[in-house]
Amino acid sequence: MSLTQPRFSFGKSRGFTLVEIMVVIVIIGLLAALAIPAIRRNQLASKSTRVINDFRVFVQAFEIYNTQNGSWPESAAPGVMPNLPTAITDTLKAGSWQAATTVGGLWQWDNQLSTGGNAGVCIIGFTSSDEQLQQIDAKLDDGNLTTGNFQRTSATRLIYILE
Repeated sequence: MSLTQPRFSFGKSRGFTLVEIMVVIVIIGLLAALAIPAIRRNQLASKSTRVINDFRVFVQAFEIYNTQNGSWPESAAPGVMPNLPTAITDTLKAGSWQAATTVGGLWQWDNQLSTGGNAGVCIIGFTSSDEQLQQIDAKLDDGNLTTGNFQRTSATRLIYILE
């Protein structure tokens, strides 16, 4: 090896500089900062849509029962399927009724309401934000959680009142 020849060659096999790597990392960080809130909004919208559809299916099943029998079924504990005929239980989607909701908590049937209605489909122990609940209320009812058929009656209870 000659003393006049450089030990390292900077020819065609040159790598990335630290500045170039930092620029790429900053760009990826900015893209992630823009994408994460959009993904979060889509997740919340999906959960809201699921609970809205479940409310509609459950309300329809109980209204069918009331039409056929002239009364509402007896109340049931949270997560417990009310005593209903098989045809209505199939409509009710028993697996969805007994599972946790997408907004947290469990489904409950209550036919002895203190809110002025005759009966209602409830969620007991929900964990979602007020913002998400208001979005759900806007699609189901009047957008106000204290009035209308869809209401928050306590810190852990939501109800869709059937009349």
